[in-house]
Amino acid sequence: MRAADEPLPTVVIVGRPNVGKSTLFNAILGDRRSIVGDEPGITRDRIYGEAEYRGKKFGLIDTGGILPHEDALIPIEILKQARVALDMASHILFVIDGRTEITAPDRDLAQLLRPLNKPLTLVVNKIDAKARENLVHEFYSLGLGDPVAVSAEHKLGLDHLLELVTDPFPKESQDTDEQELEEKQRRIKVAIIGRPNVGKSTMLNALVGAERAIVSPVAGTTRDAVDESIVEGNTTYRFVDTAGIRRKGKTHEMTEKLSVVMARRHIRMANVVLLIVDATEGVVGSDATIAGYADEEGRCVIIVVNKWDAAEGKSKRAFTDTIRDQLKFLDYAPIIFASAKNREGIRRIFGTVRKCFDSASKRVTTGELNRFVATLKFESDIRIYYMTQASIRPPTFVVFTDKADKMHFSVERNLINRLREQFGFEGTPIVIKTKRR
Repeated sequence: MRAADEPLPTVVIVGRPNVGKSTLFNAILGDRRSIVGDEPGITRDRIYGEAEYRGKKFGLIDTGGILPHEDALIPIEILKQARVALDMASHILFVIDGRTEITAPDRDLAQLLRPLNKPLTLVVNKIDAKARENLVHEFYSLGLGDPVAVSAEHKLGLDHLLELVTDPFPKESQDTDEQELEEKQRRIKVAIIGRPNVGKSTMLNALVGAERAIVSPVAGTTRDAVDESIVEGNTTYRFVDTAGIRRKGKTHEMTEKLSVVMARRHIRMANVVLLIVDATEGVVGSDATIAGYADEEGRCVIIVVNKWDAAEGKSKRAFTDTIRDQLKFLDYAPIIFASAKNREGIRRIFGTVRKCFDSASKRVTTGELNRFVATLKFESDIRIYYMTQASIRPPTFVVFTDKADKMHFSVERNLINRLREQFGFEGTPIVIKTKRR
């Protein structure tokens, strides 16, 4: 039995590019967590998920396609990230393409894995027909034991593979005290968003204090969402570094289009969004578009002005005024000036994330709201009888009035401002719904 505070065993998927690692990752996880497509080299970072097979939980890591002797910057970084994952592996799945012959990179990678002395399974993927099963015996020549034939795309052979892999893993055990403890723990999902090359990956690395995401001067390095959890006191922060979002018209590559879809999905799943703005370039049109995604989804937003150390001669007050002017709809979002590279302003981000999450989770009683309604005076023909809070994250209020139609924008805005003055709600949008009494 595995106690709740013991780390999960970790299964790491490796292989050269385009052998179907991400498809296998998604098939085991049962979720479209990795970007999958027929372009080689789509996964660059290591991507983490948690899976379960017959009551046995384990971590699953999908690594970038490894070419051991490639000299270009990105492949070297991929190899570096993959090594970090391999060091923590309880079991390695070495995936090769069953429809092609063994390649030189396959042999090089086998040579790299052998000295690790870790439990390893050679997974021959894309075996989706009886005729192809006869090809599997050729892979014994790699000297990595019995190959296991699967078709990740059609989910064939997965049961046999998972039974083999999870056999030594402990089953879950969690007593009631531990469950109660978990409920007391505040869990905050934080998505790091922004356009390409504003320093999102460097910011993730600064926040978690580790070389976690691939950081390079090449714009658009992060294509998948990369996540990392850290615990501080009674709060668990789960940071997700999403791919840089470009405007839809500029996303020609399939991968880029999928990245936008996935980034928007991660915004939807987050509690708090860090919008990273480049201090050296200022606020541009695409910053407003990206911020709009977070606001539409009703997420808490914190505007983080990154690279402030490089913005010589700029005044914080003037920069704040520009942001407020160009991102008027984010008037509730706190602004933090930081430098991910020098790790300046990082502590303040943690405190602000907590404060915004607590604001979005706040409930106001109907009694308090009715006393609040009694103090309202509007220059409008609409009459508010009473209001109640319907939900949290974002705080949503139902206002009962004498009119059937929606409140005028200016009246709604005035009401939201008064709610903020009275009850706080820093960093979170507020939703107002009207009903005729």
